[in-house]
Parts: sequence; structure tokens; C-alpha cells
Amino acid sequence: MDRNLSDPLVTTSWLAEHLDAPDVRIVDASWFMPGSDRDPKAEYAAAHIPGAVFFDIDDIADTDSPLPHMLPSTVKFAARVQKLGLGDGVRIVVYDSGGILGAARVWWTFRVMGHEDVVVLDGGLPRWLAEGRTVDDRVPAPQPRHFTPRLAGDLVCDLSQMRRTVETGRAQIIDARPSGRFTGDTPEPRAGLRSGHMPGAVNVPGSSVFAADGTMKSAAELQALFTGVGVDPKKPIVTTCGSGITASLLALALARMGRPRATVYDGSWTEWGSQADTPVVTGS
Repeated sequence: MDRNLSDPLVTTSWLAEHLDAPDVRIVDASWFMPGSDRDPKAEYAAAHIPGAVFFDIDDIADTDSPLPHMLPSTVKFAARVQKLGLGDGVRIVVYDSGGILGAARVWWTFRVMGHEDVVVLDGGLPRWLAEGRTVDDRVPAPQPRHFTPRLAGDLVCDLSQMRRTVETGRAQIIDARPSGRFTGDTPEPRAGLRSGHMPGAVNVPGSSVFAADGTMKSAAELQALFTGVGVDPKKPIVTTCGSGITASLLALALARMGRPRATVYDGSWTEWGSQADTPVVTGS
């Protein structure tokens, strides 16, 4: 298929040309922040890109964890995505109805589970609709497809690994939360969390990776954005946010820059900020 294989995003034009390709599968990964009055499942049922299946971020997760949408086991993930017709030998195109947010998380999750042939629709459903492209409300009945999980442990870290990263400075920490939450001037939306950020972290708010039209900035523009806050893309990087969603967006942006194996701290601030003994600093 004719596309830039180094870019983890595809255009709406590319997807329109490949909607019926036998080795392409389309995934609606819509998800909204806590407190939103939008229902992603209902929106999917009302209108989605033809052939898209719905990936429920909060269900295809470790639902036994007290933390939101943590990575599921490889067994659970494989069982769920097989039923959606997502498996070995297909290219997965992920989009969401917010632009690019839940799609980035699902892109990252497939890669953690060993499926590298996955891309994100640049601009998501809003751009698709703005261009007058077709949507429908028919829920597909996909043929199950075998999925072979191969856990890529370098793409994810847990609390103990994050503690060591903070203590040793062995990787750069990039926080995707809005600046007020990073500095501690704005309270966290989840109750019971301390305000501030990890020592040594730098702030690249998730919203800053987008161009005015809702698509992701170019590789050169992203390079300027990250290096402008002191990030060296050639050195190890861990991304974090509130609960691992926007951290995945930064991982996607770094991949567009040619840095495809940034690590995401899965528990992010929901986990770190709830601990009694994790170091927290405030200010810029």
C-alpha cells in the first residue's frame, strides 16, 4: 500500500482509497475525559466510518485494577481483539471522534501487544466529516481473526520502574497534562490526587502537538516543540499524563519525529499522585 511507512499517521484521503482493502481494518477508539457529557459508544452507534469496529478503552483493560484503563493481560487483549476481527496480517487504522486522543492510546496498546502494523487517522472523525466523507450506523459482524500477542516491555513502565527513573534520571520524563496541572496551580480532576509533577519532568501539553486544523503537526514542527523544552529525542524518554491516554499521544508525536519507541508510564499521575511517598514538586 502506498503510504509513508515511517509515519504512524495516515490521511483521510489514504483511508478513503483503502476502505475496502482486504487487509485493512478500521477501529473507532473514541474516549472522553471524566466528566464529559459525551457517550462514545452512543456516538459510534449513530455514525462511524464504514466498517469500523468499536474498541472500548475502559473495557479492554485490566478491570481488576483500581486505576483507570490500565493495560490488560496479553490473554485478555488477544481474546477481545480476535472477536473484533483484529489480528495477525492486517493493517489496523485507528481513529476517534475527538480528533486524536483515544486513537493514540489504542495505537500504543496494539504496539505494546506486539502488533506494529497499526496507524492513526490524522484529524480523526472530525476531519473525515468536515470533508463530507461517508459514515453509517451499521455495526459490522467481523470474522474472528487470530491475534498473536508479543509483549513489547520497552514501551511501557510501571510504578517501580518510574520510581527508579525519577531517582536515577536515566530517562527524560515528559508530562502531557495542561500546564496548570503540571505546575500544581490547577487541581487534578480526579479526587484524592496531589498536585504538581515528578522531579525533573518537563511539560509538553497534549494540545500543543496539534495544528490549527486539528491534524498533528509535522515532524519538523514537533521536533521544534520538544527540543524547545530541552528534550533530546535521541535519549531515552518516558511520557506521562493523567491516566495514560495523553501520554500515548506524546508517544505518537515522538514516533512521527522518528522516535518510535518512547516508553509510556501506564499508571501516570492517577497512580503517582495517589501515593504517599512519591516525590512531587510544584512550579514550572
